[in-house]
Amino acid sequence: MAATNTFLTTPTKTPSSQSAHPKRSLHNTNPNPLDPSSSSAASSRFEAYNRLQAAAVAFGEKLPIPEIVALGGQSDGKSSLLEALLGFRFNVREVEMGTRRPLIMQMVHDPSALEPRCRFQEEDSEEYGSPVVSSSTIADIIKSRTEAILKKTKTAVSSKPIVMRAEYAHCPNLTIIDTPGFVLKAKKGEPDNTPDEILQMVKSLASPPHRILVFLQQSSVEWCSSLWLDAIREIDPSFRRTVIVVSKFDNRLKEFSDRWEVDRYLSASGYLGENTRPFFVALPKDRTTVSNEEFRRQISQVDEGVLRHLREGIKGGFDEEKFKTHIGFGCLREFLEFELQKRYKEATPATLALLEQRCNEVTSDLARMDSKIQATSDVTHLRRSAMIYAASISNHVGALLDGAADPAPEQWGKTTIEEQSQSGVGSWPGVTADVRPANANLRLYGGAAFERVMHEFRCAAYSIECPPLSREKVANILLAHAGRGRGRGLTEAAAEIARAAARSWLAPMLETACERLAFVLLNLFDIALERNHGCDSDSGSGKDGNMEGYVGFHAALRHAYYRFIKDISKQCKELVQHHLDSVTSSYSEVCYENDFQCGFGSSGTSFSKLNQSSVSLFLELSEKGAAPHDETMRDQENIPLEKSTLEITPGKGADGREALRECQMTIPETPSPDQPCDMAINVVKKEVGNYVEAGPRKRNSRITGNSRHMEHLRVQNGGILFGNGDAGSRPGSAYSEICLSAAQHFARIREVLVERSVTSALNSGFLTPCRERLVVSLGLDLFAVNDEKFMDMFVAPGAIDDLQNERQSLQKRQKILQSCLNEFKTVARKL
Repeated sequence: MAATNTFLTTPTKTPSSQSAHPKRSLHNTNPNPLDPSSSSAASSRFEAYNRLQAAAVAFGEKLPIPEIVALGGQSDGKSSLLEALLGFRFNVREVEMGTRRPLIMQMVHDPSALEPRCRFQEEDSEEYGSPVVSSSTIADIIKSRTEAILKKTKTAVSSKPIVMRAEYAHCPNLTIIDTPGFVLKAKKGEPDNTPDEILQMVKSLASPPHRILVFLQQSSVEWCSSLWLDAIREIDPSFRRTVIVVSKFDNRLKEFSDRWEVDRYLSASGYLGENTRPFFVALPKDRTTVSNEEFRRQISQVDEGVLRHLREGIKGGFDEEKFKTHIGFGCLREFLEFELQKRYKEATPATLALLEQRCNEVTSDLARMDSKIQATSDVTHLRRSAMIYAASISNHVGALLDGAADPAPEQWGKTTIEEQSQSGVGSWPGVTADVRPANANLRLYGGAAFERVMHEFRCAAYSIECPPLSREKVANILLAHAGRGRGRGLTEAAAEIARAAARSWLAPMLETACERLAFVLLNLFDIALERNHGCDSDSGSGKDGNMEGYVGFHAALRHAYYRFIKDISKQCKELVQHHLDSVTSSYSEVCYENDFQCGFGSSGTSFSKLNQSSVSLFLELSEKGAAPHDETMRDQENIPLEKSTLEITPGKGADGREALRECQMTIPETPSPDQPCDMAINVVKKEVGNYVEAGPRKRNSRITGNSRHMEHLRVQNGGILFGNGDAGSRPGSAYSEICLSAAQHFARIREVLVERSVTSALNSGFLTPCRERLVVSLGLDLFAVNDEKFMDMFVAPGAIDDLQNERQSLQKRQKILQSCLNEFKTVARKL
């Protein structure tokens, strides 16, 4: 690394005995003089921390290095203080870098450097560039680097620091970070949120507890009206690690005439606390071009002038014993230098331990990188590791479907609303009501989420009613079937209407159910990856199947898994469509079968009980309980009617009930708005009795005898007619009868699909392949290829070069950290 010799040979400045003060804390003590015997140790510590700081900036390391951070509002004197500490001017205020990027200034006291030698650390590297002597060139470099990073990031400010190392005979051993100045309003051309961005960036730079804060505020500002003091209190409430500096102190001196006034001001009592002692500093105001020697002479003259005024210009002078050590730039400089050296010494053991840890981590990373590079030429090893990894992911998918609850469902699960929005499917087609299944607000994944979607599908399916039909459509269907004879024209017409409605309304719902279930399974891939990573971490295994870092393989594995889920989703859509086509086929006897109810019970309410019991098997576990669920059940159309509603038509006895059992009457759907519920049920009972071919004679004759008015409406001139106006909507009209009969047939079709066909088809179509065929499918997609194509997942164009570059970066990082570690071991031995 460049400047290594300089790092090891740079001497330190020994403060004169005139600046010696009794030992004190951060706010109320001055440093002891550094004797010559400790000078070398202090210099070694300083150089070691400078090198460590450069490495941290280059590699993005977060190391608790003791540092000084300068904070304050714009024009409060931070840049002037920085120049005074350096001992020369480089027009830093003109480039206004304080409002753009932080500047890390590493000052190295080198008695041999009669002129300042400044070098900038290269961006994203620990190396330093060539020395820069001209002060104008320094300002130009700061400006150009600031503009470059802001253009790249397209921001008004950047937290990425500029690192400058200054070696000079007249600067102390000190490292200070100059931050952007606080502003109230953005400059012209800057975003309006620039002040907030600066404030947040400075807070982030000042928040680490290992940093010393130097807060500057002009003497003309009263403490009670300070704009930025509250911001500093948010970072360091007790000012335990904050040094407060009152800048431009000479502007305030003219306001004092008596000793009590100046002593009260210097104590700052009532605002900063008893243990907080500010420094009072004044610097030259003359900005004309002067030599560096003249600039330093002016600084000394200003310090002397301030003390002279306090002693001679104020009646009674001031309390020198109490305040002299905090007045003047020279006192502040010596305090900061000593305080930083003290923090370096205290932090050395912890820094040594942290460096050892980081070196071990980098060594492990380098070993893994070597294994990856070596594996690129070992196809057999890669195949074996990839197969183990793919099989592990498949097993975790199966475990999640079987009810595994790791990782945390609170983090990885989804609610019903989240599934609907993120899947892009939305609500169930044709359903206007808000379908909320049990546990809709719980975050579920895997098998639990799958069953919830199935339950939601049932709720949505049972909430659909047979859509109303226009009289013209009913007339076209009915009149066409009326001429076919066989005495079943009305029943066949109603069945045809129900089949068309089922194909139109249930088909989109079945496709939506497949899409939602596929989305649940697609989410399992990332959860399985997390579960696999957690299992490997807990057990310490997974070495043979470690595929971490192989981006191409992970992308191919994800693609293969997604394709598998989409394939079985497509197959399930075809399967449920086949079931729908079968049930709605004209050859299907679902609408006519006499034993449809008998297979499930002997009463007319057996279907409704089956529907209700099958849906309610999905337990409600959310905090709100089952009230919404019960309400949904009450709203479903297939809930059985109360016994009192199904009243027997007057004049009917046991024979009538027996006739109804023979025709296998089901629970009616929501009746047509054209007629009352009770009347409609009785009419349908009569009409169905008329059209049953094999019913008992006495039933046919009785119903025929009791329906003369209905015959008059239905049979006229040898055909079936629809009345105009109100005639077609009266109880007993052919339109009302066929609509109600179609609703019953629609309910039968839906019942068969939901309870007999679709549920089992979706379970076997989705879950069984994931448990039994997933690992085989992934293996065929990923591994049933030749070696050249297989290696494309691991050795993409330029991948070897990328791995080699990453390895070189790790080697470089390891070398720098190891060098820093060795230096700190040497420093620790001298403590």
